[in-house]
Amino acid sequence: MWEEPVLPEPPLDERAEALRQYLESVRVRAASAASWLETSRHYARLINHEGVVPVTARFRAEDLAFLAQARDELMGFAELGLRLAELHQPLEADAIASDPPGQIQRCRSCMWRWPCPTFRILDEALPHRGDPV
Repeated sequence: MWEEPVLPEPPLDERAEALRQYLESVRVRAASAASWLETSRHYARLINHEGVVPVTARFRAEDLAFLAQARDELMGFAELGLRLAELHQPLEADAIASDPPGQIQRCRSCMWRWPCPTFRILDEALPHRGDPV
């Protein structure tokens, strides 16, 4: 058995650019796919006694391209959001000063004032307040 050669990781700037390109491609595919918001409300009323909606639908190529990867990409984005939310939390009150009421609360990861910019972006960008998804 021959061992696979270990390839060096690309430099961070190349990885960052690849990540930006991936995220932009997801955004472009999502924007070009049809929204199912109104259609799904209609289909919800058609659920039969087996819990299934027999659907006949016409898909454009853009819709199929988006749907083909949507589940895996959504799971990846959910994992990303959970990991960022875990990293960017307020520091415990007694972690910085002996006078907790008089101190400024900070993020335990980036040390910005709480709520930090990363948390604010997550809070603004994600529908989590009972908004319809």
